[in-house]
Amino acid sequence: MSGKVTEIAELNLSGTKDGKITVTTIEEPYGAGSESVASIGIALQANAEEPDWKVHIPKANIDAVIEALQKAKASM
Repeated sequence: MSGKVTEIAELNLSGTKDGKITVTTIEEPYGAGSESVASIGIALQANAEEPDWKVHIPKANIDAVIEALQKAKASM
């Protein structure tokens, strides 16, 4: 990952002692000229240097992902 990272939010991960969910944006994540992404990271321990899981979502997909997450929440 080579681009500028901007922190948007850090949330407590429910069901863990000190896990975190982080939301950031990353400019040029795959090198010069690559499109910015929203990045969601899940760390089971707050002091972890890298998240246990992360996903990069291109801007063009964010609305569809939000809609799918809302449907998932409604079905729980």
